[in-house]
Amino acid sequence: MAAIDEDKLLPLLSLAHFTVIDADPITLIEAAEAGGYDAIGLRIVAPFPTDHVVPVIGDRSMIRSIKSRLADTGLELFDVEAIWLSAESDVAALEPALDVAVELGARHVIVAGNDPDRGRLAENLFRLCAAANLRGVRVMLEFLLYSQIRSVAEAVAMLGEVGPANAGVLVDALHLSRSDGSPADLAQYDPALFSYMHLCDAPAIPPAPEGVRSESREGRLYPGEGGLWLADFIRAFPRDTPIAIEAPSEHRGGLPPAARATLAAERTKRLLNELSAK
Repeated sequence: MAAIDEDKLLPLLSLAHFTVIDADPITLIEAAEAGGYDAIGLRIVAPFPTDHVVPVIGDRSMIRSIKSRLADTGLELFDVEAIWLSAESDVAALEPALDVAVELGARHVIVAGNDPDRGRLAENLFRLCAAANLRGVRVMLEFLLYSQIRSVAEAVAMLGEVGPANAGVLVDALHLSRSDGSPADLAQYDPALFSYMHLCDAPAIPPAPEGVRSESREGRLYPGEGGLWLADFIRAFPRDTPIAIEAPSEHRGGLPPAARATLAAERTKRLLNELSAK
C-alpha cells in the first residue's frame, strides 16, 4: 500500500507577509516556496503612514516580476493587505490597490476599521466593499484591540450595519484571545463569514494593555509554541478552512525569511497532523 502524504491532507497554507515583513515581494514568494506553502499574503498598502512597504502599486516592473515568480513557483496570491479605514481615508484613492489585487489574482483584501466616527467608517466600508465586489475580491474585516473594531462581535455588527454584498470577518487567534474571546464564540455566527483564519501562538496570559500592540506586531510565537487554545480554534472553523500563518517574531528576526517561513510552516503542519490523528 502506498504511503499517505500527510501534507496532501492539509488545508491551504498561506504565508502572511507580516511573518516576514522585512522581505520584499520576491523574497516573500521565495520564502513561501522554501517553506512548502500554497500561497502568500502580500502587503501593498501601509497600515499607518510610518509603516514601510516596498512599492507595488504603479510599479509595472514589480507587478510583472511578482506575476512571473508566482507562476514559476506555482504559488497563488491569497490576499493583499492592509487597508486601515481612518478619518482621512479616501476610498477612491484605494481603488488602485484593488486593481493590483485583481491583476495578481488575490481572493481577499484585509481591512481594519480605525475611524472613531462610526457613521463615516460604515460609509467608507460600504464603498470599499462595493468597489471590491465589482472586482470579485472579498473584503475581510479584521478586528484588533488597537483599532475601532475590537472584537468579533463588533466586526459582525459592523457588517450587519453596512450590509455589503460580499464581505467577511477575519479572525486572528491572537486578536480573538486578547479581546477576551474564545473559539466557542465563533459558533454564534454564520460560518460563511469566515473565509479563512490567521494562525499564530502566544502565551496564555496576555500582556498589560499597553503591550498588546507590540505583542501583535513583533512578539508572536509559531503555532504550537505557546498557550493559546489552537486545537479548539482550528476546529471552530469548517474543515479545510484555509490558514494564513501570521506570526511576526522579533525573537527570530535574525533568521533569514526562508528559515522563518519554513519553521512556522513546520510547526503548523505538526499541529495539524496531530489534530487529524486524534
